[in-house]
Amino acid sequence: MGKASQLFYKCRYFILNLHQSFNDSISYEQGLSQFKEGVSEVLGNQSSSLLLDPEYGWDAAKKLNKDIGLIMAYEKTGYDATEKGRLPNLVDHYALQDLVKAGASAIKLLVYYDHQEEEEINNMKTTLIKRVGDECKQNDVLFILEPVSYSAEGLDSKGTEFAKRKPKIVEYFMEEFSKDEYSIDVLKVEVPVSIFHIEGYDQYDNYQPVFSKAEAVEFYRTCSEKCRLPFIYLSGGVTNEQFIETLRFAKEAGAKFSGSLCGRAIWKEGVKPFANDGKDAYYQWLETTGSENLHKVMDAIMENATPWDEL
Repeated sequence: MGKASQLFYKCRYFILNLHQSFNDSISYEQGLSQFKEGVSEVLGNQSSSLLLDPEYGWDAAKKLNKDIGLIMAYEKTGYDATEKGRLPNLVDHYALQDLVKAGASAIKLLVYYDHQEEEEINNMKTTLIKRVGDECKQNDVLFILEPVSYSAEGLDSKGTEFAKRKPKIVEYFMEEFSKDEYSIDVLKVEVPVSIFHIEGYDQYDNYQPVFSKAEAVEFYRTCSEKCRLPFIYLSGGVTNEQFIETLRFAKEAGAKFSGSLCGRAIWKEGVKPFANDGKDAYYQWLETTGSENLHKVMDAIMENATPWDEL
């Protein structure tokens, strides 16, 4: 892990995610860039590292202190819905060495993956992962893979039927992409069971119980045991409160995660003041509510994550 030591704090990762887009109220390019600049300047400099995209992230990257790690996404946002298999595409105009030369200390690649997809499609994806892994080794930069689950059969990713299948998909990720042939340093993964799909967590508006607590504990533990790399959880668009509770549940289940990459659970409420109330109100939100959200998650990581040097 020496090649990217600035990415973590006390051997735990807390990565702030700004490689995401917003709703229609902020759809123009200048707005994306300005929003990210604010999050980077106020919240990014309180994190161990910041994930940005090369399309809209360079101005935000300039706001980071030198001791904050910069992670650059290597894939285009989204996927071609008209193409079978959700095949990934790399960003235009930037080779990996360009991102490293510009200051990236780690490269993140997102790949949609279902191990029950057609073999030819999955072969294309694993080949790409291996190529990026080799590029990262050649450029002495950390490689973070983000495999994201989906249903090759077309199940709704937010539905309960898909939720029943998701633990096995995540378990496959953890085992398969731990193999040396991919040259991955860190896995950024979904939790196998969302907190609102676990019986007993009925305080949440989106509560849809799918598994008992005992079943969910087993899924978290099994997925963790399958992984032979440091892994971090992504927040997956849940609320700040839900994500913190998820991290607590993961520790209780025995999952040895080493941190998180958290985005919308921290900053998504800042979109409204940015869009409606102007720069001053936006920065005030960042310095108050945004910072509070950030430190709640950071505290939860310090309390519940396993330092990677203890794995």
